[in-house]
Amino acid sequence: MYTPVAFHVTDHQALFDLISAHPLAMLVRNGDLGPVIAHIPLAATMVDGTLTTLTGHVAKANPFWIDASEKMVVAAFAGPDAYVSPAYYPSKQAHGKVVPTWNYIRVEARGQLRLQDDPAQMHGFVDAPTEHMERGRETPWSAADAPDSYIEQLSNAIVGITIDVADIQGVWKLSQNKSSADLAGVMNGLGTDGDRSITQAMKTLARQKE
Repeated sequence: MYTPVAFHVTDHQALFDLISAHPLAMLVRNGDLGPVIAHIPLAATMVDGTLTTLTGHVAKANPFWIDASEKMVVAAFAGPDAYVSPAYYPSKQAHGKVVPTWNYIRVEARGQLRLQDDPAQMHGFVDAPTEHMERGRETPWSAADAPDSYIEQLSNAIVGITIDVADIQGVWKLSQNKSSADLAGVMNGLGTDGDRSITQAMKTLARQKE
């Protein structure tokens, strides 16, 4: 992933928080005929401040996992993003030397893929992401809410995956390279246009730098 210095993020807590908020990953590996892609929610694990593993599962019917054991993969996570119009910049009126761009938050993790196809071991690959997404609900769903026979049937239809993270980095492209006036103009413009998620991320980053 292209990571300009101004936007590069390596703090594992920030990367973990992004993955936790946006767990659906685009998982990519090389296949015999070129890249093979799967879209899979993954749960991240932190140990002593380091993001160590990503865990999830894929349907056995999905060919992504076939011949994938011990292969290197890339998991790409997408945070909020928004188009940035030159009209947002006060400097447009001053000199006109502005062009459109795109603000976004992205995380990429690389590592070796491990597979688990024993149905008896599937609970661990399902429970973590489910518990995370159900957290905060008045009545969180758990696998215990479904009939054991049904869960057993589904466990036979999936393959657990674990990615041992060897490298992880993020890009927070949030107009940090702009003047304070243009930065404020972007936040105001995006907020007015309804892109509140990316605007909130920009405001949070600005507060951290104060």
